Amino acid sequence: MRSSRKPPASDSAAKPPARPKTPDEQRTALMEYALRALAQRSLSAAELRGKLAKRSEDETHIQHVLGRLTELNYLDDAQVARVENQRRGIGAYRVRQRLKQRGVGEEIIQEALQTRDPDEELAQASELLQRRLSSIQRGKNPRAKAYGLLARRGYGGDLIRRALEGVNWATLGDSEDDERWLGEDE
Repeated sequence: MRSSRKPPASDSAAKPPARPKTPDEQRTALMEYALRALAQRSLSAAELRGKLAKRSEDETHIQHVLGRLTELNYLDDAQVARVENQRRGIGAYRVRQRLKQRGVGEEIIQEALQTRDPDEELAQASELLQRRLSSIQRGKNPRAKAYGLLARRGYGGDLIRRALEGVNWATLGDSEDDERWLGEDE
């Protein structure tokens, strides 16, 4: 049995060329794209501006969309900073770095970081250490591994030292000689 395939369409049967979009249609398409992007994840104004710039070269359209989304409270850098600041298991340095990468202004970053509770941050760092203790204890210097883990997560040196003081190193077989790397005197 032969299949009844149609011959390929010739150029004369192709779709007619699309007409250029009007400025209102361009703005509407840009707004729809921005809403889809914001539905996927929370974006800062700078991140969304970058995405919109890839879609349109018209700065007035981009400004209009950003202004309208800000007006509707769909775009809020302060909210992005609050959410990033509330993530568990990362320190203030990491929060600052991520917000700068996302294009959030320094004033908003400062406001978000001022709301951090130092005791809560210490508790989170200690909790992270306890969760990772089995992998940290393997190796030559568990304190150095623990320090490195917390430093990579964005915790500051003083906070790391306080968190390390809360670990019972004697149960891990760690000797007192390993304290020298922390800058402590013998």
